[in-house]
Amino acid sequence: MPFPFVEAPRLRDRPSLVVSAGSLGGEAELLWVLMITSAANRGWPGDISLETRFAECSLSVPCVIRTAKISTVEAGRARKTGALPDDLFCEVLRVIKAHLNF
Repeated sequence: MPFPFVEAPRLRDRPSLVVSAGSLGGEAELLWVLMITSAANRGWPGDISLETRFAECSLSVPCVIRTAKISTVEAGRARKTGALPDDLFCEVLRVIKAHLNF
């Protein structure tokens, strides 16, 4: 899915994790997504490692879920390519709640 860069006004196709419960915004059909990036990149606080479990998430290389990078994207531009196991999704939700001080 096209994911915006923070440091430059451009998009890059990358895997993302949908964290909204369906589409948002009425007719706009928007999704909240978290960035998934290569585990080779410098780590950030709140990253969730998929380094040993990337294949079961339908990813081709070791990755991390970058919980600090959330974006709103058009649902029509997304396509499902895999799923996150329940235990990892619960960890993602725990970290998001911590970011929100919830």
